[in-house]
Amino acid sequence: MTQTELPPAVPTVAADIPVPERDSLRDIVDCHHLTPAVEWLDNHPPHVIADELARMDAVTAVMSFRLLDKDRALAVFEELEPVDQQQILAGLRDQSFRDLVEGMDPDDRARMLREVPAKVARRVLAGLSPHERRMTAGLLGYPEGSVGFYMTPEVVALPRNLPVSEALHMVRAKGATAETVYTLPVVDAGRRLIGVVELRDLVLGSPDTMIAELIASEPVSARATGSAEKAARLMQGANLINLPVVDSEDRLVGLLTIDDAVEVIEAADSEDMARQAGTSPWSGHYMAAGVFQLARYRALWLMLLLVAATLTVTVTNFFEPTLEQAAHLALFIPLLIGSGGNAGAQAATTCVRALAVGEVRVSDLLAVIWRECRVGLLLGCMLAAIGMVIGTLFVGLKIAVVVGIALVIICGWAATIGGTMPLLAKKLRIDPAVISAPMVTTLVDATGLVIYFTTAKVVLGI
Repeated sequence: MTQTELPPAVPTVAADIPVPERDSLRDIVDCHHLTPAVEWLDNHPPHVIADELARMDAVTAVMSFRLLDKDRALAVFEELEPVDQQQILAGLRDQSFRDLVEGMDPDDRARMLREVPAKVARRVLAGLSPHERRMTAGLLGYPEGSVGFYMTPEVVALPRNLPVSEALHMVRAKGATAETVYTLPVVDAGRRLIGVVELRDLVLGSPDTMIAELIASEPVSARATGSAEKAARLMQGANLINLPVVDSEDRLVGLLTIDDAVEVIEAADSEDMARQAGTSPWSGHYMAAGVFQLARYRALWLMLLLVAATLTVTVTNFFEPTLEQAAHLALFIPLLIGSGGNAGAQAATTCVRALAVGEVRVSDLLAVIWRECRVGLLLGCMLAAIGMVIGTLFVGLKIAVVVGIALVIICGWAATIGGTMPLLAKKLRIDPAVISAPMVTTLVDATGLVIYFTTAKVVLGI
């Protein structure tokens, strides 16, 4: 994966031709200025280069990737999403292909293989050394979304009956092949996890001190088959940089590192955000996606919401006689359903977020209902004061009173529904993020109209 692998058909720039100053790698490569492109790649960190490659089409991305030297190419490749990694692999020659996949960390390689077609996966596995193939196959055996799927099996584990001096020697001998040495699990003769020692404790400890004496407390660990998101949230809450991973018999099998934990949380948050916005989650760079691809991910939800919105039409049609007797009621329908929908969406988003970070549990359902109901009623009173002033100015006091009372009830109801539905979804083992803000808004629109027209019939006596 050196500069000698450049496609011969692409010309290099002559020394006497001025090169325009550009910030984008794509702009430089499009103009066939390859020497400045190499300089750009040398002067930018791997994550910035990966972002630029993800914005490009397949041909340009591969051509740019081939300008990287071997070591930087691996660092950039591991920063790419699996869909973009597949694009790069498809354009590499056999030796470059083998060097790249062999140098990847096993956990990154396993995640990539879950995304690529079977043909590419077989090519990757065939190009690996027996040791790397065994580690990768072991990770692929864990369920997708589990801790084992994201962990690194390359760990330096220390025996409990070892002095600090020998432990440091072991770290030096085995550390080069491990993904991290900052967290060192301590195990017994059966490789069962006993505790954790930080590298700092070894460096600062007395050479004769036994490793077992440096273990401060009971180890925090995660099951390999458990949820990766829960483990990542645990690391976030406990301020851990690495989390030991054990099997069903408490034997050490790997570590969940902080960089992988951040990726897990980012992916979970991105999925939740997409569902809350009423769209399907997807992978890949936004700027590299086509118009039809983006539309495809949004179309299904929009059609479902359109069908659900027919409830509003049905309710309006049912109360048509009420509207005929007080036509001014129609003026405030957008105001009421808009306010209720927004109140419900706020509550739903807040509750989904609280569930995700562990601030709320399903057992808190009644407490959440009581809290959100009061919040909604308080907000409704604030909005009602404004709504009655507007109503009085436009249509008179009677309609304004209807609007004010309806706003209080609708906002209380909307906040209660918005805060409750994610918890009920969690109890039913449904992703709470599916209870998206648009879905809550659509439900509140229909029920809000029932509340509004019922209030009008009672207050106005029609």
